[in-house]
Amino acid sequence: MTAVIGRGLVKSYGRVRALDGLDIRIEYNEIYGLIGPNGSGKSTFIKSLLGIVKLDKGELFALGRRAPSKQLLRDVGYMPQEPALYSNMSVEDNLVFFGKLYGVPRLREAVEEIISLLRLEEKRKELVESLSGGMQRRVSLGVALLHKPKLLLLDEPTVGIDPLLRAELWDYLRRATKEMEATILITTHYMDEARRCDRIGFIMNGRMLSEGRPEELARKVGTEDLEEAYVRYVRGGK
Repeated sequence: MTAVIGRGLVKSYGRVRALDGLDIRIEYNEIYGLIGPNGSGKSTFIKSLLGIVKLDKGELFALGRRAPSKQLLRDVGYMPQEPALYSNMSVEDNLVFFGKLYGVPRLREAVEEIISLLRLEEKRKELVESLSGGMQRRVSLGVALLHKPKLLLLDEPTVGIDPLLRAELWDYLRRATKEMEATILITTHYMDEARRCDRIGFIMNGRMLSEGRPEELARKVGTEDLEEAYVRYVRGGK
């Protein structure tokens, strides 16, 4: 079954088309990687699902509802590229605050789980404004994961995060698709992360160049190397 489907999505900023007839399909309980250079439309697509960006044209559905909608937002977790946190509050207080907004049951237990998962124990009482950029991204990711959403939107979540935490995060995401029946959309520039996805889509200039399983997309252009395949798709899409 299809968790997210977009048909003919168009969004322009003046003369610049961020989305130019984008078609995309994401299945339930899969990790889908949206791969493309800066300015290719990845973030614009995610923001259109949330209603942050209003589409000019096209149809967009998520979790059986037309997107965006208030009902949909209750089941969505979102981590933006730049952390959207309360800088004058501590790590723990941010998690508690957002947990209350989401109506998270057994909130204290949920907060402790996130703090442990993201190794925030030593930073829990520190103000967000005092943290490094990478540490702030950990907290932002924690907010997105806190209410165990059915649709998780992660916009380059592992930038500035150390390799060990990246590996642990991917283990968690894989468990989430199975244990919580979550569907995950992730944007990334790391080809090792793209290989971990069930399916990926190569996007360029707001258009989908090709989508499918990583190994399938590589074979389509005559290579076994996903990074080389990505370069070929992007060069061909210019």
